[in-house]
Amino acid sequence: MTDVPKRLLLGRALRSDRLSETLVPKRVALPVFASDPLSSVAYAPGEVLIVLSAAGLSAYHFSPWIAAAVVVLLVTVVASYRQNIRAYPSGGGDYEVAGTNLGRRAGLTVASALLVDYVLTVAVSISSGVENLGAAIPFVVEHKTLFAVAAIGLLTVANLRGVRESGVLFAVPTYLFVAGVLALIAWGAVRSTVLGDEMRAPTADYEIHTQHAGGLAGFALAFLLLRAFSSGCAALTGVEAISNGVPAFRKPKARNAAATLTMMGAIAVTMFCGVIALARVTQVKMAENPARDLLIDGEPAGSGYVQHPVIAQVSDAVFGSGSLLSFYLAVTTALVLFLAANTAYNGFPLLGSILAQDRYLPRQLHTRGDRLAFSNGVLLLAGAAAILVAVYDADSTRLIQLYIVGVFVSFTLSQTGMVRHWNRALRAEQDTARRRHMHRSRAISAFGAFFTGVVLVVVLVTKFAHGAWVSLVGMALFYGLMTAIRRHYDHVSEEIAAEESAAAPPRPSRVHSIVLVSRLHKPTLRALVYARMMRSDVLEGLTINVEQGETDRLRREWDRRGLDIPLTILDSPYREVTRPVIDYVKRLRTEHPRDLVSVYIPEYVVGRWYEQLLHNQSALRLKGRLLFTSGVMVTSVPYQLESSEAARKRARRREEWQAPGSVRRGAARRPRRADRRKGAGRGRGRPDGT
Repeated sequence: MTDVPKRLLLGRALRSDRLSETLVPKRVALPVFASDPLSSVAYAPGEVLIVLSAAGLSAYHFSPWIAAAVVVLLVTVVASYRQNIRAYPSGGGDYEVAGTNLGRRAGLTVASALLVDYVLTVAVSISSGVENLGAAIPFVVEHKTLFAVAAIGLLTVANLRGVRESGVLFAVPTYLFVAGVLALIAWGAVRSTVLGDEMRAPTADYEIHTQHAGGLAGFALAFLLLRAFSSGCAALTGVEAISNGVPAFRKPKARNAAATLTMMGAIAVTMFCGVIALARVTQVKMAENPARDLLIDGEPAGSGYVQHPVIAQVSDAVFGSGSLLSFYLAVTTALVLFLAANTAYNGFPLLGSILAQDRYLPRQLHTRGDRLAFSNGVLLLAGAAAILVAVYDADSTRLIQLYIVGVFVSFTLSQTGMVRHWNRALRAEQDTARRRHMHRSRAISAFGAFFTGVVLVVVLVTKFAHGAWVSLVGMALFYGLMTAIRRHYDHVSEEIAAEESAAAPPRPSRVHSIVLVSRLHKPTLRALVYARMMRSDVLEGLTINVEQGETDRLRREWDRRGLDIPLTILDSPYREVTRPVIDYVKRLRTEHPRDLVSVYIPEYVVGRWYEQLLHNQSALRLKGRLLFTSGVMVTSVPYQLESSEAARKRARRREEWQAPGSVRRGAARRPRRADRRKGAGRGRGRPDGT
C-alpha cells in the first residue's frame, strides 16, 4: 500500500554507487545553498523600517547607514567563511571548526544553534513567502497558516527526491527572482536619476503615529538603531549553509563552494542596498502594529488593513500597481521565499548526519533514503517547522524575533575557532609566503569573530524580550538532548564491549525449552518439531487455562496424537495470558539459575495489513515482556498463510516493474522469471533456441 505512492512521489530508488551523480555544479548550488540569504531581501529591509517607525518618520533617514553596517558585516562573514571552506571542506562547517579548535562543548553549542536556526529558517521563509503571495492573491493571506503548512509539505517531498533534483527544480524560480529584483533596482534608478519621475509607494501618503512625542533621542534612539540593525542582520542567515554543504559540490569541492559563496555575497549586497534605497525614494511606510500606528487620512488603518512587504510596495511604485511586472515580482518573491527554506532542508539533514555519526543524535539520521538523501533529517525538520508555523500563525514578524540568535552564535564561535586554527598552523609553518597568507587569513577571522560577537550581544540585548529567549531555550534543549544521547551511546558501548583477555562466557548447564500452545494446529506442530530439532535438555508444551472446556479439548487431542512431549497447563483465574507465562519462566530461572530458558512462539505470517491486527497480538505482548527477562531466549516460528504468498507475488511484481522511460534513462531491466527460464532453455537446447 505504501510502495507505489512512495515511488510516484519520490521516484525510483538509487543505488549507493550512484551517489556521485547527485553532486551539484555551481549553477545549481547557488539556488540550493544560497536561496536563504538571497531571499532575505524580501523581509530584511521591511524589518529595519518597522523598527525605525517606533521613532517616527524622522528615523527613516538612518536606514542607509544601517544598510551600510549590514553590508560590512555580510562582506566580513563571506570573507571569513571562504577561509572555513578551504580549511575544513569535509562538510562539518561551524560545528567541526568549533569542536576541533574550541572543544566538544563549543562544538555542541554551535550545533544546537544551527539546528534551531535551520528550523526557524523554514518557518520564517515559508511564512514570509505566504505573506508576499498574499500581496497578489488576498485569499492566500486569509488562510496563511494552512498554506504555510502545505508549502512545507511540498518542499519536503521535493527534498526527499534528492539534493540534485530539488536543486534543478528550484534553480529557475531563484534566478527569475534575482533577475526581477535587479530589473526593479535598475529601472527604479533610471526613473529616479535619468527620467526624473516621481515614484510613490502605496503607503507614501500615510502617516506613522508614535507613542513618543517628538521622537526619540539619546540612549533610547541608540537602542532603537541597534535593534533595527539586529533586525537587518536577518540578511546574513544561511551564509553558513554553503560551508556545511561542501560535500554536495562537484570537484574541486572547496573551490566551487568558495566561488558560490562569493557570488551569493555580491548578489545579496546589491539587492539589499537597492531595495533599501528604493524604499527611501518611494517613501514606503511600515509599522510594527499597522492597524494602530499607520494613519490613513489621519485615522488608524484598522484591523482590516493588510501591510504588504517593502519589496511589494517598491515594485508597485516602480513598475506600476497591478502591472504585469509587479505581479511577476510578487509571485517570484513568494516562490523564492518558499524555496529559501531549501537552504535549511540541505543544511539540517547533513548536519544531523554528522552529529549522528559522532553519536550525538540517533543513528537513523545518518542513514540515506531511497534517493540518497538524508530522509529522516528532512522529515524531522519539516515536522518541527510545521509545529512552529502553527504555533505562531505563520506571522513572519513574530517569528523573525526568534531568528538570528542561533546563526550569530555559530558565526562567533566558528570565527574564534578559526583564529586558533591559524595560530596553530603558524607555529608549524616555516614558508614565508604561506605564513603571510596565514597572517592575512587570521586577521580576517579575528575581525569576523569580533564583529559577529558584537552583533550577537546587540541581538541578545535588543531582541531578548521580543522572543529571542525562545531560541536560547531551544538551543539549551538541543544541547541537553545531544549530550544525553552521547552519554547513552557511550554507556551502551562500554557495556557490550568484548574484552580481549576475558574468558569465553560460561555455558548454561541445561537448556529448558518451552513451546507455547494455544491450539493443536499446523503452526503449533511445526513449532514442536523445530524445538525438538534443537536437542534441548528439557522440552515441554505450555498452555494457559483460560476456558476449561478449551483446555480439556486440547488435552484430549494431545493424548490422542500420542505426542511424547509433556504438556504443562497453567491456571489463569483472571483470564490473563501473558502474566502466567512470565511468572512461570521467572520461577524456572529462580529454581535453576544456571539453566537457559528458550521460549518458542508460533506466529502467523499474513499478507494484508488488516490481518496483522487480527493475529499475533498476544505473541507481540509476550515477546515484549520476555525481552526484559534475563537468561531467556525468544524464538518466533513462522507459519505462512495463503495471503502471505499473495503478498510475496505482489512484492515480486514491484521488483520487476519498470518506470516509464527507465530503459531510456539507462536503468537496468531485471529479467522476469519467464524470461530467465526461456534464456535457460536456449542455453540447453539447439542453436536456434528451440
